[in-house]
Amino acid sequence: MGIEHFMDKAVKLAVDNVKKGGGPFGAVIVKDGEVVASGTNRVTAENDPTAHAEVKAIREACSKLRTFDLSGCTIYTSCEPCPMCFSAIYWAHLDAVYYAADHHDAAKAGFDDAFIYDEIKKQPGERKINFKKLDFEQHFQPFADWISNENKTKY
Repeated sequence: MGIEHFMDKAVKLAVDNVKKGGGPFGAVIVKDGEVVASGTNRVTAENDPTAHAEVKAIREACSKLRTFDLSGCTIYTSCEPCPMCFSAIYWAHLDAVYYAADHHDAAKAGFDDAFIYDEIKKQPGERKINFKKLDFEQHFQPFADWISNENKTKY
């Protein structure tokens, strides 16, 4: 089974999800030529703004494979990942991403993430949502404890 087969699965998931009242996004994660997980956009169904297709698929794959590191896996998604999913893909260490529609197509359908990219570039005090670093004496303590912990699981 090749790239087109897995892309077809992701797009069909998205189409079926729309028919069920969900968002137009679907994703599958493949390892060694087999689908190990899939996800659809469940934002409104679960009242969870992080329940994007890619994130749902990553969570399922990690659970099934009993790891937080999806090296050796590829994700096929019906649309170019948004900034959150883009980050999750990197954190999960997926090997490759294949997508059908791009972010311009998503914007035409009302899913425009350009403002998030613009916000990231701004200084914390200039963002639409207020970000303010507090002068907190113990701000580095969690990191110091992490650094000195010889039994940590690195990721």
